[in-house]
Amino acid sequence: MFDKFYTRHIGVTNPTDLKAMLDVIGVGSVEELISQVIPQSIRLKKPIALPAEGMSEYEYAAHIRSLADRNRTLRSFIGMGYYPNAIPAAVVRNVFENPAWYTSYTPYQAEISQGRLEALLNFQTAVISLTGMQIGNCSLLDEGTAAAEAMLMMYALRSREAFKRNMPGRIIGVSVDRLGNKALRMSLQMREQHIKREKATSNICTASALMASMVGFYCVYNGPEGLKRAATTAHEAAAAAARALEALDYKLAAKAFFDTIEVEAEAAVIQSLALERGINFFYPTENSVRIAFDEVTTPEEVETVVGIFAEARGRKAKGAKESAPRIPAQLLRTSAYLTEPVFNTYRCESDLMRYIKRLELRDISLANSMISLGSCTMKLNAAALMQPLSLAGFLDMHPFAPADQAEGYMQLIAELEKDLAAITGFAAASLQPNSGAAGEYTGLMVIRAYHQSRGQGYRNIVLIPASAHGTNPASAAMAGMKIVTVACDDKGNIDVEDLKAKAREHSSELAGTMITYPSTHGVFESRIREIVDAVHDAGGQVYMDGANMNAQVGLTNPGYIGADVCHLNLHKTFAMPHGGGGPGVGPICVAEHLRPFLPSHALAATGGDEGITAVASAPWGSASLLPITYGYIKMLGEEGLRRSTEMAIVNANYMSSALKHEYRTYYSGETGRVGHEMILDLTHFKHDYDIDCGDIAHRLMDYGFHAPTLSFPVHETLMVEPTESEPKAEMDRFIETLIRIKRECEAAAGQPDNVVRNAPHTAAELCGEWTHPYTREEAAFPLDWIRQAKFFPYVTKIDNGYGDRNLCCRNCEEKF
Repeated sequence: MFDKFYTRHIGVTNPTDLKAMLDVIGVGSVEELISQVIPQSIRLKKPIALPAEGMSEYEYAAHIRSLADRNRTLRSFIGMGYYPNAIPAAVVRNVFENPAWYTSYTPYQAEISQGRLEALLNFQTAVISLTGMQIGNCSLLDEGTAAAEAMLMMYALRSREAFKRNMPGRIIGVSVDRLGNKALRMSLQMREQHIKREKATSNICTASALMASMVGFYCVYNGPEGLKRAATTAHEAAAAAARALEALDYKLAAKAFFDTIEVEAEAAVIQSLALERGINFFYPTENSVRIAFDEVTTPEEVETVVGIFAEARGRKAKGAKESAPRIPAQLLRTSAYLTEPVFNTYRCESDLMRYIKRLELRDISLANSMISLGSCTMKLNAAALMQPLSLAGFLDMHPFAPADQAEGYMQLIAELEKDLAAITGFAAASLQPNSGAAGEYTGLMVIRAYHQSRGQGYRNIVLIPASAHGTNPASAAMAGMKIVTVACDDKGNIDVEDLKAKAREHSSELAGTMITYPSTHGVFESRIREIVDAVHDAGGQVYMDGANMNAQVGLTNPGYIGADVCHLNLHKTFAMPHGGGGPGVGPICVAEHLRPFLPSHALAATGGDEGITAVASAPWGSASLLPITYGYIKMLGEEGLRRSTEMAIVNANYMSSALKHEYRTYYSGETGRVGHEMILDLTHFKHDYDIDCGDIAHRLMDYGFHAPTLSFPVHETLMVEPTESEPKAEMDRFIETLIRIKRECEAAAGQPDNVVRNAPHTAAELCGEWTHPYTREEAAFPLDWIRQAKFFPYVTKIDNGYGDRNLCCRNCEEKF
């Protein structure tokens, strides 16, 4: 019998370690703790409808290969925004398949994210250079979402305001650190806009940062000449094909084009002949065929394409010869682009590999240490889950390939939708939304469509707790809703009486409420069913934010609690990697009465009969990432999923209990327990030691740790979530680190030049002149175990104000 996957995924499996942790918590068993954490009234009475035991890694590898093999990956000339690329193997191997890149977090803590920031700055610089714009961002989105964001920004800018502060997403900028060295950071305090709540100009949260980094390295490796070569290949292929088709008396929809031509022809005949040759075209109508060429098109493929059309006419092709460019002369670019040194240096693979490695070593990821970010759930992205992404059967499948060519994908999608519905207690799911924030928006649009179907489209008010994550009100605003804020009590719970009063007050216009459960404060509120009933009684629907689903799976669920719709952050609960801020996927699950309104798509059968319009370019969103979550569920099974949730709760309560004599846990439930995360109180540090929460975050870097979530949802606190993936030894290292830093704060009181406020300390600083009252060893090696794997931040504390006042968002060689 193979080992169970959950013994690899879950960090604490040793009975001795578990008993020691339970002793610190003060309970005799895991079940005793869970009964104190989750209200008995919402505990599931039977297991979720999944196989009890999951597959082993070996069994899953064989299973997922069989699904990939059922996908027939024909040569695609479909286009529609999706093209095959000649991705350098060095980028695939050293970035896409490298946990140091795909397990890192969004680079909010810039000093330990310099590698990813430079990779993203390269992407951003390339976008600015290629588009000829002055400012760009690095929030890579799918084409449809990006177009919608651009139009929304244009609408917002119809008044005389500065553009740069209205751009959605992340802008990487250049600043300086404490010692005057060049340092990168996210500029203009963007935080993806959602910090502005309902006044945000966008609800962007997760973007495809890992893919943006890959594009940046693609541009670094290819340079301006490589990009021109790729574009020329595509255009010359299209021009040659066009000339040959015109010689066969075919009429083209346009004389001028770049890489795509549309031909008047009998689509059914062309499709039959193309499939015989293993080729897919796109067929907009019964009498038109669209062909998109790309950078990997060969002359032989052009000949084959022309041959298909010749055979349809019963004629012999004369051959596709070189043709004059079909781009109008006035549109041809004559100015230089990608002139920055980074795009003109790394041409051989040795250079590229070493450049990627240099950047990798400037970052902290899960490959270095625990990332205990509350709300963000930085759990293990197991290698067994990531490997299948490189299988050709998934990697080379076009989103708009005919369904009969994607049987493996369709089985995976159907099973994953069914499994996610079972886990959440709902009737159906949609995998289309590309991020958690997009999932929020989608869920609200489904609620709106439901009300409209009942002749109640005037219902547009949403009740949102004051403690909610900022994307909730931002998404509600994007969905055209009006936000009414519900107060929280002094224990951090939703003020139920205030919610009931506002639900009654707005009952004639109430669309619903948005609730995070367990709460944003990490607590299972015992009156959750009262909240649900109050909203339903007022005619509204209950939307449950899935940010904290990691504390529910297998123990309770939104459907059982009484919610109507939820979204899921697959990059949190279901082991999708963050990759420096993405990829992310945010599917929604809905109750039966909302099933008809799930998002549809113009080019594929998906969603409900009355489905809202598509919320992403592709029918199933980022489908190439779905094998990760699919495998997570299949290998854990019901038993493993439930145990993962239990251990996430155990680990959080262990850390809270172990630190209680040094750091007060800000909020807890009625029994004094927390859920899967806790908020540590540092609100007195500024008064007592003249040290703030940000200083603590920077000092943690010297110990080799990424800080927990800072000042959210409470100012001057640390929100800690160890997840189920961390072993006791790693949690103990973090506990010891926090205690030691507190001692440093106590010793530093009244001393401005101290080891905490000056953190982090770079290797270059330690080797230079030393004038501080503390020693170099205290700065760099405060605990013995740090010597085993010391991480030196590449820069020290960054001057954020300087970077905003002197905005530079290109990778240039200017002095700062």
